[in-house]
This record gives sequence, C-alpha cells and structure tokens, in this order.
Amino acid sequence: MAEPAHPWRRYVALGDSLTEGLADPYPDGSPRGWADRFAQHLADAAGGPIEYANLAIRGRLLGPIVAEQLEPALAMKPDLISLWGGGNDILRPRADVDAITAQLEHAVVRLREAGIEVIIGTGIDAKDSPVLELTRPRTGIYNANVWSIARRHGAHVIDVWGMRCLKDWQLWHDDRLHFNGIGHERVSQAALVAVGLPARPGWDEPLPPLPVKSRKEWLQWQLDWAREHAGPWIGRRIRRTSSGAGRTAKLPDYVSVPPQSPDAAQ
Repeated sequence: MAEPAHPWRRYVALGDSLTEGLADPYPDGSPRGWADRFAQHLADAAGGPIEYANLAIRGRLLGPIVAEQLEPALAMKPDLISLWGGGNDILRPRADVDAITAQLEHAVVRLREAGIEVIIGTGIDAKDSPVLELTRPRTGIYNANVWSIARRHGAHVIDVWGMRCLKDWQLWHDDRLHFNGIGHERVSQAALVAVGLPARPGWDEPLPPLPVKSRKEWLQWQLDWAREHAGPWIGRRIRRTSSGAGRTAKLPDYVSVPPQSPDAAQ
C-alpha cells in the first residue's frame, strides 16, 4: 500500500490580511488567498479531504495574532499550522524587529511543543515600491531572524523575499500592499515548496512583461495609487485605526476541503 503524499489532515492558518486573502476574491466577493489555495493543494496531494480553518484577521499586528489566534488554534488540535505575520508591525516607523521576532519564536515554541508542524513566512521585498522601500532594512533583519527561528525549532519557511515573480506588479493588487489572485496562487506554490511537496513547473517564473509605460502613464499610475490607496492607508495610520477593527476570524471552525479534479484546478 502506497504511503500518503503527506501526513497532514488538519490545517489551521493564522495571520493578517495576507492569510485572510484580501484582493483575491471568490466569485461571491469573499476573500480566498494563498492559505485557501494551499489547503486545496494539500487535499489534492492527499487524494482525500482535509480539515481546514483560517483564523486570520486583516490589519492585525503580530502580538494580537499570537494573543487572539494561538490558543484557539491549539484547541483545534491540528497537525499543521501556518503562522504568518509581522508585516503590519514592520510598516510602523518605530518597529522593534527583535521584539516582534521574540513574539514569533514564543508562538513557534508553543506549537512545536504541542507536536504541531509549523509554517512561518518571511517579509516581502519592497524594493522599487514607493514609500514601502524604506522598510527594506528592517524587513531584511526580520527575515534573518525568521530563518534562525526555523532552524532552531524545525519550522518550514515560505520565502517570499526570494520569489522572483513577486518583483512584477502584475501579481499585485492596485494598492501595492496585497497580492492579487495570480500572486496568491504563486505564494501557495511557495508554501508547497516550503513543506517539501511538489509545486507546479515554473511556479516562480516571471510573467511576460507588459508594454513599458510612457512617462505620462507612469505619473498617472503613481497619482492614482497615491489618491486611492496610499492616502487612505496613511490616514488610518494617523488615526490609529485598523482595517480589521470589529472583524472576526474568516473560518473559525474546520471545513472539509475535498480534492479537486485536475480539470477544475486553476
């Protein structure tokens, strides 16, 4: 009798908007995202259903992610958990990277002591992104700490910093903070690689380039972004409000994810 493709049958995702799946909607408008896609890939690889829950809430800092989501996740007794956060912390000018990663390590230790396999993720390379490029140095320090935590405690790492395809704005939503559906699918493939499962051929290959924008088009692109996305985001930071205020977990209880037929895969 053949061994199963992987041992995980209960997967719980913890995190913020990245894991909730913003900017990657289902047909009904609800968020999908890399974790939903990854759960589907796990079911496909298993050849049978897996149980999946997603406790992520947009806008959450790493401290609240750990404080609000860790214990409920432990109570669900999963065999695999993804814990991905810290991006919202790093966006703050006075972010204490060592304190953030200490919170992450504490959570990873708790999960590993409970016998749970853990996936953590690096920060994203913001090179060539207006304003956000200023966070590159502390994101680099955070990522070095993430890899050290993974080595010490036997965690898996989704290395989005190293993904070549994510240098392309075609994989991003117009706000330049969240991935679109193409980007989320590529990240779900990176998650498969992180846990040692086969990914699609060419999963990190860049897309064919778009025509180069004229200077006028480029300026309009920047102005539209500043008016529609950067301005409101800065306003929330000034008012100290969160996009996730009053929101609850996306999937607080397990749902069954059956394998998908190859013809239905996207």
